[in-house]
Amino acid sequence: MNMSLGIKKPTRELSVGEILGQSFSLYSANFVQFFMPFLVVGLATGIVSVIVTLHFPLPPTPSPYAAPEVLLRWLSDLLRALIAIIFLIGVFSWIVGTIVNGVAVKYASDLLEKGDANLQEGLSFTISRLASLLAAMIITGVLIAIGLIALVVPGILIAIMFTLVVPVIMIERASALDSLGRSRRLVSNRWGKTFVVLILIGILMGILASILSVPTSIMGGPFNPAMLFASYLITALIQPVYPIALTFLYYSMAAKEAQLAPPPPPPPTVPPAPTPTTPLRFCLQCGRQIPLDAKFCPYCGKEIVAS
Repeated sequence: MNMSLGIKKPTRELSVGEILGQSFSLYSANFVQFFMPFLVVGLATGIVSVIVTLHFPLPPTPSPYAAPEVLLRWLSDLLRALIAIIFLIGVFSWIVGTIVNGVAVKYASDLLEKGDANLQEGLSFTISRLASLLAAMIITGVLIAIGLIALVVPGILIAIMFTLVVPVIMIERASALDSLGRSRRLVSNRWGKTFVVLILIGILMGILASILSVPTSIMGGPFNPAMLFASYLITALIQPVYPIALTFLYYSMAAKEAQLAPPPPPPPTVPPAPTPTTPLRFCLQCGRQIPLDAKFCPYCGKEIVAS
């Protein structure tokens, strides 16, 4: 059984420090389970990169004194090779990256809600939600790109607005389109806080990457096998922090939403059933109330005639 050191699903809104602190605590308590999927994906991406670059080799650089038609042909071949390499590696990295981030969110969510999680179940569930995840990533990516091209600031706001798309799809099982609106509602009124969490995660991951990459600087150039493996190892060590922090941010925002929600209306009151009334008798002579079984009026002595 995987232990989460007593860390449970937040029932209140967490501060920025609590989100980051509990994210690192959950990661350290389940290091191998979070680390290994990212390491496998990193190595797989490296292997695919090597295969693609071998299949689309860059043309040799011609002499600067070559004829113009030779330079143009070289430039055309270079662009074709670069586009193919970037496209194929980019698509593969995007798909496997989406899968491994979904697995990490699912694993963290199960630990917080149940205190136990299973990587194989998380992978199967992520594959079942992959279409929604990829569609949401495409939509958000296009919107962010348009926003950045327009005035930069709209792109940043859109990125903040859709920060919780992956946790919403994985935890609430929402569709791609529904996850966009749901993420926006969760982030509403906490835009600054969400931005600070994202910035701090980026800074911390950058610091960790810098520290961990120092020993690899003596291994040679970027194409050195040891250097490549070290880079994949460093990336796999750092990347799990992001989806774990997003999971905590999601639960924090959901708890905030529950606290701000108006209380449910009270159940409708059912009026009491009317009680049967006791019939009354009155003397026709003096008009006073008399017992139901009286033969004579106890007040005036008049004989009561049965009606």
